[in-house]
Amino acid sequence: MTIRAIFFDLGGVIVRTEYQAPRERLAERLNMTYEDINKIVFESDTSRKASLGQISTDEHWEAVTRRLKRPVSETRSIREEFFAGDVADRDLIGFIRSLRPRYKTGLISNAWPDMRDYVVENKFDDAFDSLIISAEVGVMKPEAKIYQIALDQLTVQANEAAFVDDMKVNVEAARALGMHGIIFQNPLQVKENLKALLNHR
Repeated sequence: MTIRAIFFDLGGVIVRTEYQAPRERLAERLNMTYEDINKIVFESDTSRKASLGQISTDEHWEAVTRRLKRPVSETRSIREEFFAGDVADRDLIGFIRSLRPRYKTGLISNAWPDMRDYVVENKFDDAFDSLIISAEVGVMKPEAKIYQIALDQLTVQANEAAFVDDMKVNVEAARALGMHGIIFQNPLQVKENLKALLNHR
C-alpha cells in the first residue's frame, strides 16, 4: 500500500528543549531538581486535565505555581522561564513542508488548549493539512481513538500512513493500528527513515 500521509508529534520532535540551562536555573531557584519541576508541569493531574481540554492552559499553570509555593502573580514569569530553552526545529519544519503536496501531513500531539495558537504564532501551521491536538479532541495518545481521528481527518487508511513520535509507547500504539511507526531519535535519523520508507513504497 502506498504511503499517502505522514503524521508527526510536536513536543520532543518538532519542538525540543535544546537548552536546559533556563529550566535548571528555575529549578535551582525553587530548591527543586530539573526532573521534579518537569513532573509537576507535565505529569500532574492538572496537566492531564489540560491535555484533555477539561481545564485551560492558564488554569493548569496557576495550579503549577501554587504547587511550587509561589504567588499566582509569578505564574507568567515561571512559565516563560520554564520554556525559555525550547526551540522549534525550523529545518525539520522545512522538511515537512517539502513533503507536500505529494503527501498529506498532520500533527498528532498530546497538548494543552493553547497549542494551536502556539503553532500559528510561530508560523508553521502551513506545514500541516491537519492539527490533531488532544485538548481539542478529548483523547490522548496512546489511545487508538486519537490516531483514528487523525486518519479520518485526512481520509487515509492506517496502512497508508506513517507516524513519528519520540515516545516508544505512542509509536507502538500507531503500529498496532497498522500505521508505519518511526521513533524519533534525532532529525537526521527521522529524515533518513522516512525517505527509506517512502522510496520503498
